[in-house]
Amino acid sequence: MVSSAQLDFNLQALLEQLDQDELSKFKSLWRTLSPGNELQHLPQAEVEEADGKRLVQILTTHCPGYWVEMLSLLVFEKMNRTDLSERAKDELKEVALKSFLERKPQSLGMTWTEKPKHDDLEEILQRFEEGKLVKGDKYRSMLQKKFLQIWTSNFWSEARESDDTVAQRYKTMIPFCNPRMLAGPFPYTVVLHGPAGFGKTTLAKKLVLAWMNDDLSQTFKYVFYLSCKELNHMGACTFAELISKDWPGLQDDITEVLAQEKKILFIIDGFDELRAPPGALISDICGGLEEKQPVPVLLSSLLIRKIFPRATVLITTRPEALRELRLLVEQPLFLEIEGLLELDRKAYFLKHFGDEDRALRAFGLMRNNAALFHLGSAPAVCWIVCTCLKQQMEKGEDPSLTCQTTTSLFLRFLCSQFMQAPGSCPGQSLRGPLKALCLLAAEGTWTQTSVFDREDLERLGVKESDLCPFLDKNVLQKDRDCEGCYSFLHLSVQQFFAAMFYVLENEEEDGDSRRWDIGDVQKLFSKEERLSNPNLTQVGYFFFGLLNEKRAKELETTFGCRISVEIKQELLKCKATSNEEKPVVSLMDTEEVLYCLYESQDEELVKGAMAHFREMSLHLENKTDVIHSSFCLKHCQNLQELTLHVAKGIFPMNDITSKSDAQVERSQNERHILPFWMDLCSMFGSNKNLIFLDISQSFLSTSSVKILCEQIASDTCNLQKAVLKDISPADAYWTFCLSVSGHKTLTHLTLQGNEQNDMLPSLCEVLRHPKCNLQHLRLVSCSATTKQWDDLSLALKSNQSLTCLDLSDNELLDKGVKILYRTLIYPKCFLQKLSLENCHLTEASCKELSCALIVNQRLTHLCLAKNDLGDNGVKILCEGLSYPECKLQTLVLWCCNIMGDGCNHLSKILQQKSSLTHLDLGLNHIGIAGLRFLCEALKQPLCNLRCLWLWRCSITPFSCADLSSALRSNQSLITLDLGQNSLGSGGVKMLCKALKLQNCSLQTLRLKIDEYDAEIQELLKEMKESHPQLTIESDNQDPRKKRPSSHDFIF
Repeated sequence: MVSSAQLDFNLQALLEQLDQDELSKFKSLWRTLSPGNELQHLPQAEVEEADGKRLVQILTTHCPGYWVEMLSLLVFEKMNRTDLSERAKDELKEVALKSFLERKPQSLGMTWTEKPKHDDLEEILQRFEEGKLVKGDKYRSMLQKKFLQIWTSNFWSEARESDDTVAQRYKTMIPFCNPRMLAGPFPYTVVLHGPAGFGKTTLAKKLVLAWMNDDLSQTFKYVFYLSCKELNHMGACTFAELISKDWPGLQDDITEVLAQEKKILFIIDGFDELRAPPGALISDICGGLEEKQPVPVLLSSLLIRKIFPRATVLITTRPEALRELRLLVEQPLFLEIEGLLELDRKAYFLKHFGDEDRALRAFGLMRNNAALFHLGSAPAVCWIVCTCLKQQMEKGEDPSLTCQTTTSLFLRFLCSQFMQAPGSCPGQSLRGPLKALCLLAAEGTWTQTSVFDREDLERLGVKESDLCPFLDKNVLQKDRDCEGCYSFLHLSVQQFFAAMFYVLENEEEDGDSRRWDIGDVQKLFSKEERLSNPNLTQVGYFFFGLLNEKRAKELETTFGCRISVEIKQELLKCKATSNEEKPVVSLMDTEEVLYCLYESQDEELVKGAMAHFREMSLHLENKTDVIHSSFCLKHCQNLQELTLHVAKGIFPMNDITSKSDAQVERSQNERHILPFWMDLCSMFGSNKNLIFLDISQSFLSTSSVKILCEQIASDTCNLQKAVLKDISPADAYWTFCLSVSGHKTLTHLTLQGNEQNDMLPSLCEVLRHPKCNLQHLRLVSCSATTKQWDDLSLALKSNQSLTCLDLSDNELLDKGVKILYRTLIYPKCFLQKLSLENCHLTEASCKELSCALIVNQRLTHLCLAKNDLGDNGVKILCEGLSYPECKLQTLVLWCCNIMGDGCNHLSKILQQKSSLTHLDLGLNHIGIAGLRFLCEALKQPLCNLRCLWLWRCSITPFSCADLSSALRSNQSLITLDLGQNSLGSGGVKMLCKALKLQNCSLQTLRLKIDEYDAEIQELLKEMKESHPQLTIESDNQDPRKKRPSSHDFIF
């Protein structure tokens, strides 16, 4: 039964002011003014006999409380008892004001200077009297009564203005709010998605308010607002009951509502907060409006259009629920809510501080912390930052360290809200409430819950009295939509308290997170857990941030709680698996490890965590990455190999030469980041174990290159191998070469992608230096003049350390080979490996190369891949190979336009007692004739060939008989590559038959294998069992990207 206590004014007391005649007139006017369908519910005989008290009971039992209030006010007006109607209106306003005060954040110190507007009450009464309240209007008026005062008065002024800014910006992007945006009908489903606190719910509620104010009344007859966190507390019901929860009388008119399906808007707010078993939203479907089902099933049925298929649905959600939502909705319009833009945040700071200098300084500090700046897109976080920094500035404190990490800012804010008086004891009374709130936050994070009801509190043993200190300070709030529910000021605040749950010292002997739905530290940093629950990631960052000793002391001073002293050791000892020697942090993504360690600002922790890293690949995408890396890598003393990628935009592309505003700003940005870059580069001089550096696809500046090279040039740098690939500015190569001139430990150097012809002169200086220790040099895709190639040739003559030279992808041309020839025939030339791949050579260069093979008895490896040498070029090379003085062991002629004649020349060399043991003829059209020549060589006892690569050489099944015969005779070949040659099942069988012979020496065979040929698969299985020493590989990797023979030329 509905009692009079549900009315927002005391109707019984007002009726007691009427005499008997006035009471009869009240009843008569009630009958006259009431809609017919409402009178049907009233027992008329009882009404006639009832006194004031009994009349109130009858009316509130049989009619909605809202109608009792509105009609009573109208009746009093008709009776000319304005004194009573005014008393009722005053009581209604007091209720609205009390509702606001209960929700106003007390810590903001704001005062109420104007009563809440109640003009809509007079308008509703007027429409009531004129009889214009049709069913849609009745529902709209009821929503106004229920929601208008709550939704327009529950934010403090700054946040309300910020929310209005966000809402107004995105409102025009929603088609049904701006029909001119799209030609034709707008989509039936709109999804607003974005992080917590960015304004999604505010925008959704603004749409309801707009409809209440007739802004959307032409588009929609009904708007139903469904808050998922409120619906979580509803039991099973029908869809009719669900949508009529704000107007019970609507169930009687559900048929009429259905008839206007196209004029209905459903707003599902907070889809990510909907509590439903895994898979239930997809598998369980509701068939009709009168079918009783759990609320999640009803909502999913609406989303997949099993019910109200032509109604419009607007959904708000956080990003983590998008994947599940995409499986339910069809052809939705997705709108990402980005919260406050940078200019919005700046305006917020200016208004909050009042003082422009302080506001801009505080804003700059937040802007320098990328993570904090991103969180500041939420108005609540903006308020936290402003409140905290303003307090510090007013006390004359320096706020720069507070903004250094997100943890330090949140901790400072929390502690400042509970600041102890000087000389007082730590807040022992706050210890219990703090731990209770941390428990609540932790389980809420793991269960992905942000709204907590009394049932949650009871289950966790948390008393409502424990929450009072944090409610008073606005850290926690009473939820505006759910009676008796609580939520944190922002999700990030909840995550901060969840992190404290892990690090606070546990005084209970049986204290164990396993009693609740909370994972341990190992689970907290598990990739699988964080993939399914992204909220855990920020908890991990705060976790590391709270391990700092100074912060631990601040927490203890304020709340009387200690940080566990064992937690650091446990973190470093916690193994990823039972058999794994490395700690969990070593298996996290590198970027995340560096973020966490920087957040801690604890050098000892960094040293311990980084001790296991031997190699690391860093992708510096922004300035934050540079800052984090610089802090951690200088403490990473066991690192041996570092690969570095620096994204565009971190450093200015060119040095500043003019004073345009953009260039001045870039200069200021560089001055801010260079100290961190200097810290990062200091590791090259301080870490004696670092021996390998690869800087690729990186955009540096002249200043940053100079800092890097100064550290590499230091006497304490032990770098042995260095790779510079596709780096800007172009003079970085020149500067680097100067810095390594005479470097005592550098033995391997790769320079690739230089577009200016200024590098070779400085490189020549390196090679001429008497202390040069370079053994391997790769110059790939480098621009140079003929004169510079000549100078390089002369420098190579004087150098006595270099043994491997790779000049791939350079326009060396035939004339360049003539220059290089003078070096190769020089008696003191120590080159052993030479790669001239893709140097635009022709058969004209083969004469010099052939002569060099005769004279130079140190050269053992020669790569001429991707040069158009042809059969004639091979013939000339073979003249040199035929000399006994030639010591060449590996010859790569990949993609050199060689055919049968070329193979004939090579076959003759192989049949002699040649030094050649490795031959790559891949991607040449040698065909049947060419292979026959090679097979003849393989049959000869003097053939020393051990590896033969014939990838995609147009070999057919007709050649398999020759190959099989050769394999039976040959005793030296251990590797044969026949990849991408269509041999057919018969050809493969023939080869396998030859390989079954005991005297076959082959160890590796690569074939084009049909995975769906069961007979071939069975044959290969038999070969594996009978000849375990033989490996038969399928050529599923394209060797054009990395040829099998190229390992001999990798430095």
